[in-house]
Amino acid sequence: MAENKAQAGWGAEMNAEAHLQTYDAFVTASKWGIGALVILLALMAYFLV
Repeated sequence: MAENKAQAGWGAEMNAEAHLQTYDAFVTASKWGIGALVILLALMAYFLV
């Protein structure tokens, strides 16, 4: 139901499904990227200090 409210103002030319898939992929990639950076920094702190 929340998706319907968010999509209500979108024009007919907007591909809502593709937009939501892209957003979900971006959020997932961001989570994995942040996790990888945390691990990298922890390993650097352990081995370089």
